[in-house]
Formats: sequence, structure tokens, C-alpha cells
Amino acid sequence: MNQGLAMALGTMHFGTKLSTSDSFEVLDRYVDAGGQWIDTADCYAFWNSQDGSYGQSEQVIGDWIAARPGMRDRVLLGTKVGVVSADVGNLSAGAIRDGLHQSLRRLQTDRVDLFWAHKEDRTVDLAQSVVAFGELQAAGLTGRIGWSNHPAWRVERARAIAAAAGLAEPSAIQQRWSYLHPRPDIEVEGEDHPYGMMTPETLDYASENPHIELWGYTALLTGYYDKPDRALPPSYDHPGTHARMAALTALADELGVQAGQVVLAWMQHSTPIVRPIVGVSSIEQLNSAVAAVQLELSAEQMKRLEV
Repeated sequence: MNQGLAMALGTMHFGTKLSTSDSFEVLDRYVDAGGQWIDTADCYAFWNSQDGSYGQSEQVIGDWIAARPGMRDRVLLGTKVGVVSADVGNLSAGAIRDGLHQSLRRLQTDRVDLFWAHKEDRTVDLAQSVVAFGELQAAGLTGRIGWSNHPAWRVERARAIAAAAGLAEPSAIQQRWSYLHPRPDIEVEGEDHPYGMMTPETLDYASENPHIELWGYTALLTGYYDKPDRALPPSYDHPGTHARMAALTALADELGVQAGQVVLAWMQHSTPIVRPIVGVSSIEQLNSAVAAVQLELSAEQMKRLEV
């Protein structure tokens, strides 16, 4: 199976903020447009439910797959384990195994294509987590292993542990990434993962390890690029932001597209490439994202954006 559109559909709000019927509509359109990767997590979205329950996103995706015979073979599923609340993570071997089996039940499938360690858990020996993930891959329950919201050195240590044990090595890193970058010395409002930000070190690590694929979430900064009423956190208020926004706006105007669409195209033309995870709540937003990842930028246009 080729991997279709160079983006992943983010489904954090499916089954909570986005109704089941609207979620089905977005999923149908995404596949019709050539999309394959669907990104979810077992914890989505406990913060949107009145009783703190979770798993709604996976359940909606599973119901959608079940209602469309043959659909499972047309899509690639990625889910995560390790976030049990806003402040607590759990990557013990038992939590990893149980989490995947519960996710498979909700997704109504016998395997996922990419299983992510969602958030750091330094209360558990890293080798325990690595072995648990590797055993699940060896059992055919996941095609690949990824590490989300971990610093690059921890990913490399996990790789070395897996290699020494003859187990599957990490093949993907997922972190927050966009065209605008916050100051590193100020905490980003709303970012509750200490190592959730992609850094130059992450990019360098992926460049030196071509088997590592980068995924970027919050790529559109929750609509900031194209919605004048959206404000950035204070950590983004610095001269670099103003210069980059001027360059981005000028190129978007020249191309006759939205600034956010240029951002998604920029991610696809950067070195290394970062796969954007795009969360949408309407067909209009999805169509915009699909057009964006198909937008071609020249080397000269990319150079203009690097200010």
C-alpha cells in the first residue's frame, strides 16, 4: 500500500466535539481524496467528556471501518498509549500491552500500522517500555513503533535498546511543529508535554537517520494563520515571528492561497520532511488541507520563507 496524501488526518475531537455523523463524513472525504493515515490515541478525548471517559475517537473510527467493508485495507491506523490524564503518563509493559488491546477492540481491527509511546514516563525503566513495544510488533499487532513527545536522546536510547534485543526500532517521531517557532526559554501555553516541541536537534537526528519519519501536530497553530481573531501564546511574540509572518503572508498572497496552506506545503518541502497531522471539523477545512499538501513550492520560494 502506498501512503497516499502526504498528511495524516488528526481525529482528536471525533466523537466529542465532532459528532459521529460529521466524523464519518470527514473520514469518507479524506479517503476519497487519497488520504490513508489516520492519527488517534486511546486518551482522546477525556478532557472533552463530562465524566472524564476516553476512547471516543478510536470508537468512532472503529465504527466507521466496520460500516464500510474493505475499508480497513485502504487506511493506515496510528494510535498511542501512555497518557492517562493531563499530568500522568504510564509506559509500563502492562499498560502498553493492555492499552493496545483496548485500542484494537475500539478500533475493531486486529492490528494497527503505527503504535506510539505518547508521553514520557521516567518512572519506568526505558528498556521495559522498549521490550513491550517490540514484542507487540513481533506478534503482528503493530506494523511500526513511534515515539511522541520524547527528546531525541531518549528516542536514540530506545533505538539502541531495541537493536541490542533484536526488536523493532523506532521509525517515527511525533512532536509539535509549525512554521512559526516559540522562544525556547518560555513555556508554551497549552503545551503540557515537557518535550513536545520539535527542535533543531530532532530535525538533525532525523536527517542523520533516514529511517526516522517526522510527524508534526498543531501544524496550523489552531487556526492562527488564517483567523484574525486567534492569538498566539506570548512565547511566539518575538522578532522572528514577525519576519516569518511577513514572508509567509507575501508568498500566500502571491500564490492566491491561504497562509495556512503555504505552511502545510512548506512542511512537505522542508529537509527533513515533516508529515503534518491536520485536525479538521468540516469538509471545507479538509479540502483546504488536501489542496495544501499538493501545492508545489519552488526552491526559490522555500528560500524566501527561511527568514
